[in-house]
Amino acid sequence: MPTTFRPRPVRALAPLTAAAALLLSGGAHAQAGPRVAYEIAFPNAVHHEAEVSATFTGVPTARPLQVRMSRSSPGRYALHEFAKNVYRVRAVDGHGRALAVTRPDPYGWTVAPGDGTVRFTYTLFGDRTDGTYAGIDPTHAHLNMPATFAFARGLEGAPIRVAFRRPVAAWSIATQLMPTADAEVFTAPNLQYFMDSPTEVGPISWRTWHETAGGRDVTVRIAMHHVGTDAELDAFTAQVKRIVAEEAALYGGMPSDRGVYTFIVDYLPWADGDGMEHRNSTIVTSSRSLAAGAKRNLQTMAHEFFHQWNVERIRPRSLEPFDFERANMSGELWFAEGFTNYFHGVMLRRAGVFATDAEWAAGASGAVSTVLTAPGRNFFSAADMARQAPFVDAAQSIDPQNRQNTFISYYTYGEALGLGLDLTLRERYGKSLDDYMRAMWAQYGTHQSAALAPERPYTLADLRRVLGEVSGDTAFARDFFRRHVEGLEPLDYAALLAPAGFALRPAHPGRAWFGAAVDDADDGAEVTTAQIGSPAYASGIDRGDVILAVGGRAVANADSALASFAAHRPGDEVAVQLRSRTGPRTVTVRFGQDPALAIVPVETLGQPLTDAMRALRQAWLAPKAGR
Repeated sequence: MPTTFRPRPVRALAPLTAAAALLLSGGAHAQAGPRVAYEIAFPNAVHHEAEVSATFTGVPTARPLQVRMSRSSPGRYALHEFAKNVYRVRAVDGHGRALAVTRPDPYGWTVAPGDGTVRFTYTLFGDRTDGTYAGIDPTHAHLNMPATFAFARGLEGAPIRVAFRRPVAAWSIATQLMPTADAEVFTAPNLQYFMDSPTEVGPISWRTWHETAGGRDVTVRIAMHHVGTDAELDAFTAQVKRIVAEEAALYGGMPSDRGVYTFIVDYLPWADGDGMEHRNSTIVTSSRSLAAGAKRNLQTMAHEFFHQWNVERIRPRSLEPFDFERANMSGELWFAEGFTNYFHGVMLRRAGVFATDAEWAAGASGAVSTVLTAPGRNFFSAADMARQAPFVDAAQSIDPQNRQNTFISYYTYGEALGLGLDLTLRERYGKSLDDYMRAMWAQYGTHQSAALAPERPYTLADLRRVLGEVSGDTAFARDFFRRHVEGLEPLDYAALLAPAGFALRPAHPGRAWFGAAVDDADDGAEVTTAQIGSPAYASGIDRGDVILAVGGRAVANADSALASFAAHRPGDEVAVQLRSRTGPRTVTVRFGQDPALAIVPVETLGQPLTDAMRALRQAWLAPKAGR
């Protein structure tokens, strides 16, 4: 239950106190050179505000200091312009004397030179609990660092200390930042690690266990703020443990910089759904409670935990180091995100969260169906879809787009590629995608710097080369990338699935397909998208058209339009009355067969599951932990 909020007084700007100086210096073992100290308090949390102080020491005295708010965030690829939530900006020097602050652009401030110390303070507004923003209210403070803390150009490599002033003494702090003797104070070696370290301050329920894999013991923690019961959390934790064990078994060990990994979780009615990977933690949010959506929530947990290998340490060069002042584009997200999407489903099956092969197949069907049937595949390759992330990854725009026809998510595209490549390796070479990921881990993920960053980020060419090494067939690797990653050709999924005892078949045989998405209009159903190649598109129906009647049956809203579509069969020719930009018109639509596809175990179709099929499926989807 939420703890009663007791506000703290606002701290007035003043010269650095002895305690603040000690915080900044790091105590008796102060390091020479520039240093950064942050302090954040929540005296007006009821109105979603935090008071933030950033003290930069060892800055040049001959030129102004450039203070910036991030425009992007690790794990996100679009711009989010966090400076829009910052106000009441002030700056003083080390003696409390005011420094002039000007605004050179919308994203930062220029502070006049002083005595080598700049104390920069501001009020932050945040009311979105997800993986990207800050969510502050009387129940907790949920902080994504780029959305919360300003930084200074030129001090990116400086060590950082941060103090989170808890408004309620009983609250705890969950973060991957390094702890100190003070329960409210943590450290980071540099800006990259600090910005990659989301933090939850609140009434947290903790569950902790030790995972041993590859001779390494790592403490795994779930730090959850939720409205459920302890029994629900215990049951959820037991399932997360199995997922963690399966993912560790795939790689043969657990990566960690200090032996701790933390799931930071908010399952709250006012939270927004999200999952965001970080080096030694993840932030997972949902409005679904454990009672209402545990299995769906587990999918996000499995996905984000897999990222501590794939993308955090096995990292594309295009994202390393992450640039906080621009959109970050990567042509490798089909691998970084899409293969992770594929593996989170496999891990849920191996861990027993998906209780049957049929349940796993139902989850995998969507990606294969989309890649085979959506028109977007005819416009961009998997690599090109990934390069569009700055336009689609929670990006905002107000102009109409045609992405429903031209884009397939790199999550979806990559998931389908992962499935196809895994089966190709197993059936043709006696290898697997597990082997491929382990090879990428050995060549790239195990090489990490003292600054807690990848020393050997990879390129698209590296992915192709390693595939050739794993398969023992460089010509195959070149051909796979040319046709399926950088080209538009789909894999033959039906042929690949058959040896494992799965059939690819229509998901809804006999269901009519109109091919347009609709929304409510005042006097009918407004078309929001007409899919290229669909009956609606072929008949000239376009976005903005309002459907008034289908086959002489009046349409009152979107639901009645959908009911009218469902009343027909493939091959039916039906008159559709519209109001368009050119005025009233009637077109004839010939309904098609719903193109959606489903992966189905052959035994559920009454077909035999042979010993060879069973063996392949067992090697692929059976548990691996403990072997």
